[in-house]
Amino acid sequence: MNETAPELQLFDDLKPELTSFCYRMLGSIDDADDAVQETFIRVWQSWNSFRQESSFKTWAYRIASNICLDKLRQAKRRIRPVDFFDPAESIVEPRETLPDSSWIWPAPDFSNNPEDLFIRKDTLHICFVTLLQLLPPRQRAVIILKDVFEWPSKQIAETLGMSPAAVNSALQRARETLEREQNRSNEFSMKEEMPDRELLSRYVEAFEQFDITALVALFHEEGRMSMPPFPMWVRGKDDLFKFFTLTRLHCEGSRFIPVSANGGFPALAQYMPSKEEDGLVPWGIHILEMRDKKIIHVQNFINRKLFSRFGLPDRLDR
Repeated sequence: MNETAPELQLFDDLKPELTSFCYRMLGSIDDADDAVQETFIRVWQSWNSFRQESSFKTWAYRIASNICLDKLRQAKRRIRPVDFFDPAESIVEPRETLPDSSWIWPAPDFSNNPEDLFIRKDTLHICFVTLLQLLPPRQRAVIILKDVFEWPSKQIAETLGMSPAAVNSALQRARETLEREQNRSNEFSMKEEMPDRELLSRYVEAFEQFDITALVALFHEEGRMSMPPFPMWVRGKDDLFKFFTLTRLHCEGSRFIPVSANGGFPALAQYMPSKEEDGLVPWGIHILEMRDKKIIHVQNFINRKLFSRFGLPDRLDR
């Protein structure tokens, strides 16, 4: 045990930021956790061969980066429903789903340090993580290490096995792509820095009472609701009203627990009545995009596995 103590302590200190790096790279907290666990195994196995020619941090990031790049070679780009599908033409109960590996998923906070949350909050925003997935994997790694973690180009080059000139070239191309895509993305340009807490509370009240009129009134005229893993999403107050009416029997009686996601962003964990189990069971994590005291987009990430990762209970009493 004493022989492994140094790398255990060093790795534990590095784990929160390493997890946040892998999440930005992969778009999934499950995949990020797997990558970090695999990184630890390789660090532990290779500790005796680590010659400290570079810092432990650079060495660990080199391992984690290679693991992420390997994963991305074998994976399709993760998406959100609103980015790849048209809104529903007819409002019916959603049935078709795509695999979990298709979607961007939210993540709990990685650090308890308020400074980390403040500095890196924008780069953990769901919309920004989605934009990162547009970049080729190596460009993605470069821009995360440079623009998020503020590493010098020389250290990035050492980590990724590139020349400093290649790092700077990749960085320029990545920045150009992100700027172009941000300009195309109305949602990214409309997002607010500070979520409207009063609007969030009104959403909770209207949803828990399942007052459909009050609920729909909270949305912009072209407000949206999406629900991964369902590709179907709904746009506009009329269709939102039809959708909530259609899903009343499913969602009526739900309760929310407030949580923090993606860099301290307020979110809501929905528990719904179950026919098979006592009490209320996990259903989805709601993240609200707001502007001018109205809801632009509710992203309801329907994935029961997320609840344990957010430290949430597996059921609530009615």
